[in-house]
Amino acid sequence: MLTQLKVGQFRCFEKFQTQFDPGINLVVGPNAHGKTSLLEAACLLLRLQTPRTNRLSDVIRHGERGLLVDGHFNGAHLQFYYSAQRKKLALDSVEQRTASEYLRRGRVVWFSNSDVELIRDGAEVRRRFLDFIAAQVNPPYRKSLRDYEKCLRSRNLLLKAPVPRWREIHAFDEPLIAAGEQLISARHSLLTALRPLAQLAHANISGAREKLDLEYLPNASAPLAAALSAARPEDTRLRMTTAGPHRDDLQLLLAGAPATFGSEGQQRTLVLALRLAAARLLEAHHGEPPLLLLDDIFGELDLSRRSALLQQLPKNAQQIITTTRREWLPSDLEARVLDLENP
Repeated sequence: MLTQLKVGQFRCFEKFQTQFDPGINLVVGPNAHGKTSLLEAACLLLRLQTPRTNRLSDVIRHGERGLLVDGHFNGAHLQFYYSAQRKKLALDSVEQRTASEYLRRGRVVWFSNSDVELIRDGAEVRRRFLDFIAAQVNPPYRKSLRDYEKCLRSRNLLLKAPVPRWREIHAFDEPLIAAGEQLISARHSLLTALRPLAQLAHANISGAREKLDLEYLPNASAPLAAALSAARPEDTRLRMTTAGPHRDDLQLLLAGAPATFGSEGQQRTLVLALRLAAARLLEAHHGEPPLLLLDDIFGELDLSRRSALLQQLPKNAQQIITTTRREWLPSDLEARVLDLENP
């Protein structure tokens, strides 16, 4: 449970501090008052990343040099400072040289209106979803991903030379393949575990109107070493690495057809099922539910889907929910309320 959160120089906040209770916490206020930023700060505190951007420099308050997120989760004191010059992690006031122990403390699942991008946008968005969950299920996954990305950047830099020197390029192939095969294996395992949970959640929310299916589409159809070798002419032509898990995709199907052909309601139901499946998987894997961050999603759902989603959320999970209005809330809902317009 997240009991306290402090932020400094984060998005619109110069300084802000609040507390959270077990169960449901509502963050209420008009748009542009920082509701989503508070959820983002909670995610950053626990996972050292935010689902809204790949660059932490984007979340530093305009004109400031660095940001701070600080909080207490399950009795542990977590602190993260970030600037262009320095990153600092502290666990119970002890600075951490690596993130591994820090990241063992908490898990997060993020729900947002923008989740429909999982269906409508490119493969990068779906890979980020897989990577975010895989790193929480399997902690070594994060290191494999960082190792792969580092080798990939170096390899691509060499490929951009006027005359690529393949002896130097091949020096990065072995570590790239080792890390890449770990990513591919972990993603296959994740999809195998996630698929039945997503299908069950989807059936419960949609009333089993259509069947959901998930298919992992690895870019490399052959072993990665063979795929890299076969891609050499294309790599030379395009001056980039064209084979590997950085080009994998997740196919989302409804009744056997791509979900891109589904209606607005069908698409929103599908992405909710994915997030619920991730929450159930993390709960089963770690023996406790993740922190659920729900960014203004209930107001966009019809009454039946809203009710079904509330019923499907893990009952013992802490939830932080943002909303601009309270009319949709059940009258018997017990929740701590943080009003950003009238603190």
